Amino acid sequence: MSKPMSDPLGEVRKPFPLNLFGVAFGLSGLAGTWTAAAGTTAAITTAWWLVAAAVWLGSALRYGLAARTARRMLDDHAHPVLGPFAALVPITGMLLGSQLSRFAPQAGRVMVLAMFTAATTIGVRYLTRALTGRYDLDSMHAGHLLPTVAAGLIGGQSLATVGLHDAALAAFAVGMLMWVLLGAAILARLAFRPPLPDALVPTLAIFAAPPAVAGNAWFTLNGGVPDLLEHALLGVFALFFLSQLTLLPRYARLPFTHGFWALTFTIAAGGTYGIHWLTVTHVGGATTWIVLAVSTTLIASIAARSITLAISGAGLKPAVRATSQMWP
Repeated sequence: MSKPMSDPLGEVRKPFPLNLFGVAFGLSGLAGTWTAAAGTTAAITTAWWLVAAAVWLGSALRYGLAARTARRMLDDHAHPVLGPFAALVPITGMLLGSQLSRFAPQAGRVMVLAMFTAATTIGVRYLTRALTGRYDLDSMHAGHLLPTVAAGLIGGQSLATVGLHDAALAAFAVGMLMWVLLGAAILARLAFRPPLPDALVPTLAIFAAPPAVAGNAWFTLNGGVPDLLEHALLGVFALFFLSQLTLLPRYARLPFTHGFWALTFTIAAGGTYGIHWLTVTHVGGATTWIVLAVSTTLIASIAARSITLAISGAGLKPAVRATSQMWP
């Protein structure tokens, strides 16, 4: 008797779904927030980056062992729900490479370029699938912003950090264009189609990330000057931030899963963006520490609950199954 096709991810790939790369992504974002806060302890900042790098490498190794073959990896990347999270691997790599460039400029530049090339490959593959009708509107969620929008904006920031300003501007432009195009499509799906299943509700936080990510990237690209574009991005960020505050009761009603790591990079990017503005407006001081403390506490609480969940052995497979069964 054949096994029912109830879970399109397959048994081999269940142990490490692609959205778990959000752990390293969120930790890298938090490390970036500590880096942006002038006057913080260098040892603590370095420790956050080392933890993020260790989790990133460990996640990649575990996923590779679970997937085993290139064919299965490609199938995972094409999955309409979890596939877009594959972009988190090179995106996080770009963040780590840009930090490495502070200590080893040549090695950091090579890593950023390698990760940007990988991110571009994933982004092009995603766009090709979209252009050829491979996605259903109901399968879309804010995670679909990752392969092109997040990759472009973070790519722009990372390339600028290693001195490739022209390439950084091009990547930033791609990220902004895809934000407009995909953001409108995702908003239409969220507004006019059936609600997201609980397993994907945390991805709503990703929808609020682009203005903060774009703002952080532009501060790097334009030398930290609060120009017209930066003020425009601040206004959009304020709108999206307030919308996330109204969603807090909904997040609180959800059973905790590892999917809550979708909130962490938005928290970190927002905190970093706030610190940049506090710095350029010469406010800083205690306010910067408050932003840093709030960002760290929120992400640390998600990390603590994730560790508890992992120790208990509950949560991972049920969350993956609930997600995958929505759109076969």
